[in-house]
Amino acid sequence: MTRVLSPRLAFRLKWSRALLVVLFCSTALAADNRIRYTVSANGTADFKTVQAPIDHAPDDGAIVRIAPGTYREKITITKPNIILVGTGSKPQDVVLSWNDSAKSTGSTFKSGSVSVDADGFAAENLTIANTWEAEHGRGENASQAVALFLSSDRAVLDHVALVGAQDTLYANSRTCRNAQPQEPCMASRQYFRDCYIEGHVDYIFGDAKAVFDHCELHSRPSPNVMITAQSKHTPAEDSGYIFLHCRITGENTGGKVVLGRSWRAYSTVLFYDTDIEQSLAPDGWSEWGGRLQTSTYREYGSHGPGVNGGHRIVASAPLAHSQIKALTPRKLLAGKDNWNPDKVAKALRKLK
Repeated sequence: MTRVLSPRLAFRLKWSRALLVVLFCSTALAADNRIRYTVSANGTADFKTVQAPIDHAPDDGAIVRIAPGTYREKITITKPNIILVGTGSKPQDVVLSWNDSAKSTGSTFKSGSVSVDADGFAAENLTIANTWEAEHGRGENASQAVALFLSSDRAVLDHVALVGAQDTLYANSRTCRNAQPQEPCMASRQYFRDCYIEGHVDYIFGDAKAVFDHCELHSRPSPNVMITAQSKHTPAEDSGYIFLHCRITGENTGGKVVLGRSWRAYSTVLFYDTDIEQSLAPDGWSEWGGRLQTSTYREYGSHGPGVNGGHRIVASAPLAHSQIKALTPRKLLAGKDNWNPDKVAKALRKLK
């Protein structure tokens, strides 16, 4: 006898199956089923450019494996679940490079060498660079020039180098763009593992909820270096940058280096167990338009020669043991769908 389900039960079963599919795809990448393309500049692969397989990819995404070489092209990604994998022995073997800037395009947000405005983006074992300052210098041509423009939820970058100068990485939220001041908003989640990020002024900026795990933050010489310019807009937005077990490196050229400044009124940044090799300004943070008093800046367990006995211009409330235990990528980024960024990163490594 065929059992007839009530409309409510049928809906709940359909929703449950859909949720299981989403969870599987977001944690395991569904790598066995996703279409794969190869790229090589010498014409021995499916495509010669990186943009071409992205354009050919189906709406549910693709895995793009890229042979060693420098790919001089501006890349735009608007399809979900695009995965870029460098097949060299190190990130520097595959370089995605372009040289736009706010000065050349009319907007910081149009300057990205790689621009992603879609969920589920991932990258493994490659370099993304913006060479504007390297080619034009800092004088009258100084300008914001983004290497990676990333507006993506459930994004993972593993063993990736991001190289630029001012505004290198735009780690931004797709979900909170039009949120009202008192409206709770879950910001886009992004996980950076074992990454190298280079720049000087505001070189990590935006309002994603991003975790940087065992990353190197390399400050280029500049009179003023601000590592972060986080832009949480409202108290109700679940947004912020969390740096876990990272390193701060760079030449000590006499410029002032701080952990961050407030791009928006509720800027939120936490550094935990940071090895500070470059000299850091003792105050640690800097003001921007009077927004420091409403920002949430925290620093715990910093060590290394660059700490300089800093007095810090903001106080860090003590962390309880339960709060320290919660400082893991999975716990910080799980969200309502129980996303596991660690599992995604491990799956990425198998694609090289």
